[in-house]
Order: sequence, then structure tokens, then C-alpha cells
Amino acid sequence: MSLAAHRVVVIGGASGMGLATARQAASAGASVTITSTDPGRLSAALASLPDGVDGVVVDLREPATVATLVEHTGVIDHLVITAGDAVAPSPVRTTPVDALRGLFEVRFWGAVTAVQHAAAHLAPRGSITLTSGTIGVRPGPGSAVASAGAAAIEGLVRGLAVELAPVRVNGVRPGVVRTPMWDAIPGPQRDALFDTLAARTLTGAVGTAEQIAAGHLYLMDNDFVTGTILTVDGGALVAA
Repeated sequence: MSLAAHRVVVIGGASGMGLATARQAASAGASVTITSTDPGRLSAALASLPDGVDGVVVDLREPATVATLVEHTGVIDHLVITAGDAVAPSPVRTTPVDALRGLFEVRFWGAVTAVQHAAAHLAPRGSITLTSGTIGVRPGPGSAVASAGAAAIEGLVRGLAVELAPVRVNGVRPGVVRTPMWDAIPGPQRDALFDTLAARTLTGAVGTAEQIAAGHLYLMDNDFVTGTILTVDGGALVAA
């Protein structure tokens, strides 16, 4: 795959799946811009990426920072949004409604904000890729609202594919993936959890950020795919 002369913007590109996507896009020849809310994390990510990748501090809760981003980038060929806060169990019966509303703030409304600002800057045959999650299809205890948020993103993908055509809009639905979001769990407990979750997949493994990034690049490259949710979960959704 070649992304030479393509401009790729990865919102949330300073860690995890976004960072892996930025690295693979740069390796394919794209001009890449990444974002983070944290200037220190952004600097560290840029130091690990190929020369020529640049970065902008963006908080999806602050529309002015998104406007600054699109002014900086100019025409965008591919916009990828992986930004999102870590989600802790939030049972509906005991979690304040304001806290439940917050589960939509970055992942859903942040994506809407980014698309709204970027739409006028997208190349006519460009693409947008949003990120949901298998929690939207198979929720666990305490995840009803987070599950609804993931499902809402997938509905947004389909609606935007119609509304923004011929710009292509797709989503990636990751399963369990090793990213820094899990780092708050002590190492031995984290490894045991990953072993348990891996046993629930058909491949016997949890995912890597690089595997999700490969899905993002596929959706950038294949210009006959739009309105589609690409599940990358090791077969967890169809496992018994």
C-alpha cells in the first residue's frame, strides 16, 4: 500500500491504536499529523515516530482546538479518530446521570465535533474512520451506557456515510487490545486478565495496536468500502 501524497490526521494518535496507525501510515508514505490533549505525551509520541510527522494539542471537548487543527492541516485525505477516555464500570442504578453523560463526551460528541470541523477540509475521495468497540454488541456488567455509546458511534458511521458521500465513512470495532489504557492495572493482574480474555477468542489471543492499525489502513486504501464496521476482535463475538 502507498499513501504517498496523502495527508492523514489521527486524533488520539499519541498512544495505543492511534500511535500505531500514525506509524503505519507514515511508513506507507503519508504526511501524518497526530493529536493529544497532553503536550508531554504528544512530544514523546512524536519522538518515536518517523521524521516529518507533526502534532497538534487538541481536546475534543474544546471545539476551538479542533478548528486550529484543521487550519493547520489544510486538505485532509484520511481522518482517523481513536481518542477516548478509559471507561470504568458505571452501573445505571448507582452512577449519577451527569457521570453517565460524560461517557459520550469524548468518544461520541468528540467524534461529531471533529467531523463537523473537518468535513469542509476532506478530499473529495477521502475517508473518515471512527472507533467503536465490541462492548457495543456484547456489553458486560456495569457497561450499559458505554455499550450504548459504542452502538451510537456505529449508527453515526452509517449516517455520515450517506450524508458525506462520496467521502467514505467507516468504523473499526476493536476487541480487547493491549494498549496503555490497561496500565493502571498491576502487571500480574493485567496478565491474568489478558489470559482470561484471550481464552474467550477463537484465536486464543488478545489484540495488538498494530493489528487495529492495519484495519485503519485497509479502510483508507479500499475506496469501495463505506458505511462499514470492521470488527477486529480475534473472533470473540462469534466464540461460544
